[in-house]
Amino acid sequence: MVSLYHKLPGVFDFGGLPAYKAALSSSISQTNPKRLRMAGHSQFKNIMHRKGRQDAQKSKLFGKLAREITVAAKMGQPDPAMNARLRAAIISARQENMSKDSIERAIKKASGGEGENYDEIRYEGYGPGGVAVIVEALTDNRNRAASDIRSYFTKSGGNLGETGSVAFMFDRTGIIEYDSSVASDDAMLDAAIEAGADDVVSSESGHEIYASQETFRDVAKALEAKFGEARKAALTWKPQNTVPVDDETGEKLLKLIDLLNEHDDVQNVYANFEVSDALVAKMGG
Repeated sequence: MVSLYHKLPGVFDFGGLPAYKAALSSSISQTNPKRLRMAGHSQFKNIMHRKGRQDAQKSKLFGKLAREITVAAKMGQPDPAMNARLRAAIISARQENMSKDSIERAIKKASGGEGENYDEIRYEGYGPGGVAVIVEALTDNRNRAASDIRSYFTKSGGNLGETGSVAFMFDRTGIIEYDSSVASDDAMLDAAIEAGADDVVSSESGHEIYASQETFRDVAKALEAKFGEARKAALTWKPQNTVPVDDETGEKLLKLIDLLNEHDDVQNVYANFEVSDALVAKMGG
């Protein structure tokens, strides 16, 4: 089974979008943490990896990345060295090959007082099969966003709940990602432990380091000093447990997630389910 936790990348996974963020996964042993390294590919992948597969989606993704950069710059200083959220947004944009000029324009919009004012909203609900879903959005029209997202849940056979209705099933966790070529599994694990991380997952696809919300920024800085800029550094919603679903339910869930990701206001989508490898292949994941 493949866990669909995680991203846009989001994102932006995008899984990546929001900034230096965090919560925890305290599975590293203080006596012998190396013994607890997880094998195989990560169980915590932001479903936002499905975003940006086509050129048309790329344009939409750039718009969302620019929105996050502008919002992050407005909320803090326009200097990424002094603004953790802005730095995370810029890292996400670079990973999607967003041009330097586009990134700078998005920052200038904030410092110049240009552009719309966006509200940050978290929607929570249950998708097909009772799977918990969290949707993060930046919107300039709360009523429109709520109406659209509620309709997506309803049409998929789920229902939109109140804030807090499913968040208790997730941990707010900071994630830092590096390519596998950056360091060996042992080297990354040793560095992460020294930096104060809570957990490390290494696989062929790369290294994922988890840190608490309180230590996330310091851990990210320590690793960057040793290995260079991460390919992702963001806060994510990490499910405490994942629920296996059959292919019929899984297909409905993946369609709901794609529909949500297509909405201009939606930045990240997280869910706590697992689907078969066959369905992932069928759906182009």
